[in-house]
Amino acid sequence: MGAPFNMNDDSVVVVIGTGAGGGVLANELSQKGVSVVALEAGGRYLPQDYVNDEWESFVQLAWLDARSTSGDWRVAKDFSGLPAWIVKAVGGTTVHWAGASLRFQPHEWKAATTYGAVEGANLLDWPIDAEEMDPWYTKAEDKLGVTRTGGREGLPGNNNYLVFEKGAKALGYTGVHTGRMAINSATYDGRTSCQQVGFCFQGCKFGAKWSAAYTDIPRGEATGNLEVRERCHVARVVHNDQGKVTGVEYFDQDGQLQMQKARIVCVAGNSYESPRLLMNSASSMFPDGLANSSGQVGRNYMRHMTGSVYAVFEQPVRMWRGTTMAGIITDESVNDPSRGFVGGYEMETLGLGLPFMAAFLDPGAWGREFTTALDSYENMAGMWLVGEDMPQESNGVTLNHDVKDQYGLPTPNVHFSDHPNDIAMRNHAYKQGMAVYDAVGATRSFPTPPYPSTHNLGTNRMADNPRDGVVNRWGQTHDIENLFISDGSQFTTGAAENPTLTIVALAIRQADHIATEMGAGNI
Repeated sequence: MGAPFNMNDDSVVVVIGTGAGGGVLANELSQKGVSVVALEAGGRYLPQDYVNDEWESFVQLAWLDARSTSGDWRVAKDFSGLPAWIVKAVGGTTVHWAGASLRFQPHEWKAATTYGAVEGANLLDWPIDAEEMDPWYTKAEDKLGVTRTGGREGLPGNNNYLVFEKGAKALGYTGVHTGRMAINSATYDGRTSCQQVGFCFQGCKFGAKWSAAYTDIPRGEATGNLEVRERCHVARVVHNDQGKVTGVEYFDQDGQLQMQKARIVCVAGNSYESPRLLMNSASSMFPDGLANSSGQVGRNYMRHMTGSVYAVFEQPVRMWRGTTMAGIITDESVNDPSRGFVGGYEMETLGLGLPFMAAFLDPGAWGREFTTALDSYENMAGMWLVGEDMPQESNGVTLNHDVKDQYGLPTPNVHFSDHPNDIAMRNHAYKQGMAVYDAVGATRSFPTPPYPSTHNLGTNRMADNPRDGVVNRWGQTHDIENLFISDGSQFTTGAAENPTLTIVALAIRQADHIATEMGAGNI
């Protein structure tokens, strides 16, 4: 285990959050000899602790602290206290993620240039591009053991995938395969191969799926340079009269307020907790919250255009068997405005267990139609649709001063309304998803609305110009040189792809930059 560091040791880097961003960053820094204290709001659960039961696992792992929602999005109506299904545990949402590991396409780094002016969208080009990210993506793929990259074989296809592939090919789609997944198809990096159990979202009991919980975190601790403090909820980041951050105040597992000094603070609490923390850290020097001279903290929230399509067949499919996300169709991920929208989307197989199907299909809206669908559960196939949504300045996280959490802190309110481009894309995706299943003889196919399982992006976005965003090309805040953002909240735009690989690649790159700058005495 990592050596405990003194509360007054102001040479340490404090990393807040231990998921795809924070967990990787903490390990990468500790491997370079940097002293790191990682603060994690949740507890530590390892493969032996995971539960192959959907509701029990959800209660064990999900972030269920008070939150509120507003806007016209479907989730605000059906799941107003659960705007997203994220994890409160060491390893963060890498415990729960499906494992899809896709690179952004070159054009997606430059959405403003590629798509032009889109009314109502706050588009901006990233200050980095595909060429710069290529070596970091390769490092991330090797760390995660991503299939279909680096000479690693793809996973086998389950029934849900075989139905999906057959329909895709019948429609003339060519970009269909079992996906680039951070799930071992063969033993790799000390982790066993996938056992096709089907509870990917509940934590992989075999460790075949990459998670920071049992890879990066213990490896960082083994160096002696990383100390992880679990069940520690950060309240605010503090700074000195020169405007540099000097430490972090947090509530420990006994509810006592503690203060850890720091040389550098890296915030990786996801697109809700990271802006919330910056705003809750407001002071006379930073009245609108830390690093918020642009007014962009909490703005431009993206969650991807999502939806699902399920279909019923004459014969059993048993979609729950095998990997939860068993394959992908990439053909619609191109930018082709002739379809009536800019940007593109991926179609990815998804098998939910019966409890979640009942909760997520279309709550309260179906009656007999709903029950007959569940009666056909064994004969169902399913896919998830995920595409690039438009950043809008009005979508985002603000503090809800009327609702306090268990520590008395104002909670995040998540405001989201679909952009017309998102709606046009979703309708196109529904049509194509149903066509895939209809092409292989579905007796019924039906679209289902977005549910809380999503990708949280933006709210502390990257921009070259300090007026346009919160952080620079390294995730370093424009206003405070020793304060970094290290999670998906730094995304300038969302692209169509699942974001974890990009979060990991940016974290590896950021660790390299921070260690270099520390060595040179610049921060």
